[in-house]
Amino acid sequence: MSCKIDAYVDCVSPYSFLAAHYLRRNRKALESHGVEIEFHPVFLGGVNVGSGNKPPWTLPAKAAYSKFDLARASKYFGVPAVKAPDFFPILTIMILIVHTPFRLKPQRGMIYIKRHFPRERFETTLLSLTEWIFYKSIDISKPENLTKLLQSQQYSDSEIQAILGAAKDPEYKEALTYNTQKALDLGAFGAPWFWVRNQAGAEEPFFGSDRFNFMWQFLDIPFQDLTIIEKARL
Repeated sequence: MSCKIDAYVDCVSPYSFLAAHYLRRNRKALESHGVEIEFHPVFLGGVNVGSGNKPPWTLPAKAAYSKFDLARASKYFGVPAVKAPDFFPILTIMILIVHTPFRLKPQRGMIYIKRHFPRERFETTLLSLTEWIFYKSIDISKPENLTKLLQSQQYSDSEIQAILGAAKDPEYKEALTYNTQKALDLGAFGAPWFWVRNQAGAEEPFFGSDRFNFMWQFLDIPFQDLTIIEKARL
């Protein structure tokens, strides 16, 4: 039986970004072991509500710790330090409130892109959403900003209009709801959430961007774990 990693991610989750960056960087090695990777956009807010979890930034102790953890994790994965912008968190789905500007649902747009464009295009755009939030401090739920992001990814004007339209389309609302509920049915309580199948057909969940050593053990993939190198004696 083929091995599979289904990754449930949201662009507002910096740990989803770190995990996706790592998995894509190691895709060739994983494919050599017969492991397929597929990313599924979800609404993290819905996962939190559905599981009874609370976002780290709502808990003072976790919020204070997160700034250290994110910096360390960014360094470990070899990317610039991830920092939350002033407007964080953004809502990545429902966003129309009286007396507030109209906002889009970028995760719905990502489902459209996944359905209509090659995998590489979808995944590159998926990562760029998080990069614009956490590195450029740009609120991509604003239509004008999401438009600029898509332009930077070389989408045509007609393609951009279709993607923005999908962000408001009931079909893609239902698709995002389906993905989110699927993650909840698989036990998700945050993102990134992974559902992994090994060669024996066994399936298990994994959470976060720091459990890959356990994932590789489950998949029976050879890897180099963290090893302390003894200091040479003079």
